[in-house]
Amino acid sequence: MNPPKTDAHRRHDPDTRGFASDNYAGGHPEVMAALALANGGHQVAYGGDEYTDHLQQIIRGHFGPTAEAFPVFNGTGANVVALQAVTDRWGAVICADSAHIHVDEGGAPERMGGLKLLTVPTPDGKLTPELIDQQAYGWDDEHRAMPQVVSITQSTELGTLYTPDEIRAICEHAHERNMVVHLDGSRISNAAASLDVPMRTFTNAVGVDILSLGGTKNGALFGEAVVVLNQDAVRHMKHLRKLSMQLHSKMRFLSVQLEALFAKDLWLRNARHANEMAQRLAEGARAVDGVEILYPVQANGVFARLPHDVSERLMKKYRFYFWDEAAGDVRWMCSFDTREEDVDSFVAALKEEMAR
Repeated sequence: MNPPKTDAHRRHDPDTRGFASDNYAGGHPEVMAALALANGGHQVAYGGDEYTDHLQQIIRGHFGPTAEAFPVFNGTGANVVALQAVTDRWGAVICADSAHIHVDEGGAPERMGGLKLLTVPTPDGKLTPELIDQQAYGWDDEHRAMPQVVSITQSTELGTLYTPDEIRAICEHAHERNMVVHLDGSRISNAAASLDVPMRTFTNAVGVDILSLGGTKNGALFGEAVVVLNQDAVRHMKHLRKLSMQLHSKMRFLSVQLEALFAKDLWLRNARHANEMAQRLAEGARAVDGVEILYPVQANGVFARLPHDVSERLMKKYRFYFWDEAAGDVRWMCSFDTREEDVDSFVAALKEEMAR
C-alpha cells in the first residue's frame, strides 16, 4: 500500500545540529515509533485510555507505589500546575534566582498560577537550608506572601547537580517549617545518569513531595508530567490541570511517549549520551586558549566565557545562546542526538575563531 500523499516537504537539513538547546532536537526514533503504534482506532479521551493507565504502572516502578502521573503538554505547564497544587492563594515559592520558573517562564507562575516567587541568589544554581532561610520567614505576617513551597531544579539551570543527601537536607528543613518541596525535573534523566542512581534516590526516597518530570528535552516530541509523590501534599490535581489548559484530549499521545522513554532504559541511554557529549565538548573547549569553563559540567550543559566577537562569529555557523551577554558568558547544550563529529567540528571552529 502506498503512503498517502501530502503537500509536506522537508524544509531543513536533518544533518544540521547546534548547541543552543536540547529542545532543538527532534523526537527519538523509538518515541516516534511509539506514537505511530498508539495511532489508529479510538481510545477514550482525556486520560481514560490504555496508554495513560499503563503509564501509572511505569511511574510507580520509578517513584514508588503511591506515585501518580498527570501528563501535560510542556514544562512550564507542569511547573505551574504542580506549584498551584501545593499552595494556597496567599502562598509563595522559594527558589534560586536562576530557576527556570523565575527566569524563563514569561511570568507564568505569577500571571497564570497567581504565585509569588521568593528568589535567593546562589553561586551554583543550588539552594541550601541556609539559603532557604533568607526567605523562609513571616508566616504570620499578613503583609507578606506566605512561604509554602521550596522549588529546586535537578539538574540546575547552571548544569550542576544536587546530591541525594543535599536534597534530603532541603526536604527535612522545609518539612520542619511546614513547607513542601517541588522538584523541577525537566532534565531529571541527565541528573540520574550523571549520579548513576535511580531517579527515586533523590526524589521520593529523600522527601520530595511533587515532581515535574521532563520528557521533551530527552527525546519526546512533546509532553511532560506532574508526578505526585506525596498524596497528602496536593489538592485537586485533576481540576488544576484542566483549569490550567494542560489537559490533552488525545492523552494517549502524551502518555505513549513517556511510556517509550521510561518503560525500559531509553531515558537513561539518551541522557548518558547527551552527558558524554557535554563532557567531550567541555574537554575540547577547555584546551582552547582563552576559553573559561564556568561551572562543573555535571549534566548536558556547558557554560563558558569567551570574547563576545568570537561568540558572534561562531553563532553564524552553530546555533547557541548568550547566558550573560555583558560578561561574554554562553551556554552550549548537548542532546540525545549530538554526535562526536558535531562536537569535534564545533571545537575546531572555536579554536579557529579564538586564534583570529
